Amino acid sequence: MGLGKWVGFLGLVISLYILWEIRQVLLLVLAAVVFATALNSLVRRLQRAGLKRRGAVALSIIVFVLLLLVFIGLIVPPFISQFQQLVELVPKGLDNLQNRFQDMQGMIPGYSQYLPGVDDLIRQIQPLAARVAGNFFSWFSNALAIVINLLLVVILTVMFLINPQPYRRGFVLLFPSFYRRRADQILSLCEIALVNWIGGILINMVVIGTVSGIGLLVLRVPLVLANALLAGLLEAIPNVGPTLSVIPPVAIALIEDPVKAGAVVVLYIVIQQLEQYLLVPFVMSKQLSMLPAVTLLSQVIFAIFFGFLGLFLAIPLVIVGHIWLQEVLVKDILDPWQDSEKFRSDVPTLLEASPAESSDSEHS
Repeated sequence: MGLGKWVGFLGLVISLYILWEIRQVLLLVLAAVVFATALNSLVRRLQRAGLKRRGAVALSIIVFVLLLLVFIGLIVPPFISQFQQLVELVPKGLDNLQNRFQDMQGMIPGYSQYLPGVDDLIRQIQPLAARVAGNFFSWFSNALAIVINLLLVVILTVMFLINPQPYRRGFVLLFPSFYRRRADQILSLCEIALVNWIGGILINMVVIGTVSGIGLLVLRVPLVLANALLAGLLEAIPNVGPTLSVIPPVAIALIEDPVKAGAVVVLYIVIQQLEQYLLVPFVMSKQLSMLPAVTLLSQVIFAIFFGFLGLFLAIPLVIVGHIWLQEVLVKDILDPWQDSEKFRSDVPTLLEASPAESSDSEHS
């Protein structure tokens, strides 16, 4: 390779390295783009209702901030109070567990020879508790980083929403001049798909959170509000989220009664089956149809490389990537590829007459 090619290759490697180093920032920008896209849909609805762009944007931002504050106000106080209840339930659960061990030791001969006593278990748990307490500072710093990232996403969302056209034009300018109009059309398709996905996810979150709360209330499982909110929030992560949402209520129910923990597992399985066969086909009819294996693999891959934020944004990224591949690769490159069609149509004609047959026909 010449010097110019080596310089270009080196520039590509450096660019990829920089993009990898700032991958978390890029994911935060993508999250802001997703939220801004959803709010921009609300702005357009308000504009069709008669409001001007500035008024519609201001009203949408106010609604967004109010919903965020209400959301934080609904979650933080219940979680604090219910966490205190959980701290009170843990010693009671240990006492209950110790009584069960003592009853089993009295009923089964030689039971204590095979399983350790509760005192031994507590002594084994103490180093783990000390380790958890030692990691409190790291947990606090992680929580602070989450709050800062959330504020960054909110600020970027507001900035993208106030004047989205310069950012869109800047992205379109990255394409060749003859393809910029087509790129703008593909961006419009991505916007429609993301709005449909967000609408469907919001409906799913509300329904699953409400049904989970009612079921946990009927089973008399403590911390109903926190667990219901957690089930609704994790519904935004298909496949993985519902599995994670069942762990806290099962752990809490297990402290009181193992039978109740089994009932919680059955409840969540029934809810997920109803969602899979009734709610999803009804709500997600306007979404892109993606293969379940592709969805699950994308979540696993993004979670490995980008952490929880990548897991949350895996589906929007797959939706956008699917549209770009479908529109650019399939419709704009592969479908108009007429030379291959002409070649396939000419091959049978060329094979019908061999060189010998063609020479015989010439002599005749």
